Amino acid sequence: MKFVCKGIRFKTVGVGRTDAKVSSTDYYFQLFIDEKLDEDFFVKDFNINSPSDIRVLSAQRISDESFNIIQHPKTKEYRYYFSFGQKNHPYCAAMLTGYLDDLDIETMKIGALLFEGFHNFKRYCTKPSAETKVERTIEVCKIEENTTLTASFFPKKSYVLIIKGEGFLRNQIRLIMGALAELGKGNYDLQFIKDSLNPETDIDFLKTIAPASGLHLHKVDFK
Repeated sequence: MKFVCKGIRFKTVGVGRTDAKVSSTDYYFQLFIDEKLDEDFFVKDFNINSPSDIRVLSAQRISDESFNIIQHPKTKEYRYYFSFGQKNHPYCAAMLTGYLDDLDIETMKIGALLFEGFHNFKRYCTKPSAETKVERTIEVCKIEENTTLTASFFPKKSYVLIIKGEGFLRNQIRLIMGALAELGKGNYDLQFIKDSLNPETDIDFLKTIAPASGLHLHKVDFK
């Protein structure tokens, strides 16, 4: 950005943060800049100066000066891509997590649905503070066969965990995926998943965090 806005005071605010190695196929940021901006030129200049894995599709002037991209209501859809039962091609490593164990996908599908709705996710957050709002609503949580993210080097069959909500805690989705993987391996049962969402049960914080590389910020919808 400093090459595009060279010599001009500016500030950017992103729609959300992701961990290292997490991909994003839909992302927004708000640019505050002291000079008038030519949107078409900005997009072209930004894409010339940005790394090959970052591309701006469009820029739009915001007429409402009170708009705040962080505070404005929005829904985020994350997708976690994974496969199991075999070692994947090394090229998959950046996009798809490969579990060598056999996973009971049908039980995992049932388990995923248990996360839908309003729950206390204190066990699905890394190092929450006393001020962390751990009660959140997940609108959609389901596992399907992956038919959208494909490549010639992908395994013949892979799966995707789809999660939608207004906001997520630190490592929440990766911890949910980790718990579902343990469920698929037979290390957890469905009752354990239910109990993990009950703050009154005697369960420690969950430690199985799924690798970051399988997680993708898929879509952001502003309300």
